[in-house]
Amino acid sequence: MTDNQQRFRWHPDAQLFAGALPVPRIDVRPASRFCAIDAITTADALTALGAALQSGSGFCLYEGIDPSGLSSEPDQFITLSGGSSGQPKGILRRQSSWIDSFDTNARLFGYTAQDRIAVLGRLSHSLALYGVLESLHLGLDAFALDAVPYRKQAAILAARDISILYATPTQLRLLALGTATEGLPHLRLILCGGGALDDSTAQSIQSLCPNAEIRVFYGAAETSFITLSGPDTPHGSVGQAYPEVTIQIRDPDGQKTTQIGEVCVRSPYLFDRYALGHANDTRLHSGFLSVGEMGRLDDDGNLFLLGRKTRMVQIADQTVFPEEIEAHVCASTAVAACAILPRPDPVRGQRLSAVIEGPADPDLAAQVQQICRDRFGPLIAPKQILFHPALPLLASGKIDLPQLAKWVEGQT
Repeated sequence: MTDNQQRFRWHPDAQLFAGALPVPRIDVRPASRFCAIDAITTADALTALGAALQSGSGFCLYEGIDPSGLSSEPDQFITLSGGSSGQPKGILRRQSSWIDSFDTNARLFGYTAQDRIAVLGRLSHSLALYGVLESLHLGLDAFALDAVPYRKQAAILAARDISILYATPTQLRLLALGTATEGLPHLRLILCGGGALDDSTAQSIQSLCPNAEIRVFYGAAETSFITLSGPDTPHGSVGQAYPEVTIQIRDPDGQKTTQIGEVCVRSPYLFDRYALGHANDTRLHSGFLSVGEMGRLDDDGNLFLLGRKTRMVQIADQTVFPEEIEAHVCASTAVAACAILPRPDPVRGQRLSAVIEGPADPDLAAQVQQICRDRFGPLIAPKQILFHPALPLLASGKIDLPQLAKWVEGQT
């Protein structure tokens, strides 16, 4: 790669929009080689990001942290992790680690000069930032819609003929709930990451966007893309390895296994190190990175995730993955969003509570308990079913588990 190819650019053919309003190109030279950009106000953040791209500076778009200790080289940048289980971490990476996948996506999905990309999330979240940077780098118009009320997002998508959308499952669910238009026929590709896409949301979005191919991918802020789903992906899988990615499942001794184990990844898209905070489960061994996710591979290389090591629960000497129960509840009922949280139990060590988004519904609570007993057994099934009007969310669109756990404590 040449020096220019190793750095992000704002292509001369690309336009940038905050909602429906254009963001002007302002050739302002920053005072340093690194720019810490407050992402609270989207339009201001995009203006500052544009200036950083044109000047060739390193940068970080942040919210809710003190950026004073952050820095990077001009060919690097810092993103924030989702922070679903604690404080966000600063992810330092080379700009080329994302640029490589920009070019891969352009080939995989047949990007053309007529495509326009929109993101629904906060720019402090790596998924939304990725979509904006990919669009600008490749010469496509980019629309950041996080400041637009979700009931008005579809109107902009329709009016601006957006063809490609980056979103989390939660953002797609809100888009479908808030849309009163006849549909979004111009959307041809939806790239969904940041969590499992439940069947109900997938069906609602497919009805809203009849011409869109929905591709779910799995990755982490530290790894970027790991897998990508396709039309032949088995139900419950997050797909096969993304191009140039090698996946291994390893046992506690670090050896390859065909059973359930830790998901380890080798790829050109990995981060360099943490610039803020740390994670005990993140380990690099023999060129393979693990972020503490547990799963298994089938004979065709399809990855099935069970959950994070940090969320694993021991109940009566059994290892339980709350994410597996959450996915089962959403797939088997009308529940759109739920969280499974552990609570202390004097006999079994821990017991589970289920928090379901929506108004209290005794019949639904009974259904959830029954399907969990049938699938996981009476010891594992949640003993308590709670209802929350709107589950608290992080900037990434994921459920804020620490905040929700405090709320659960107040209900008992």
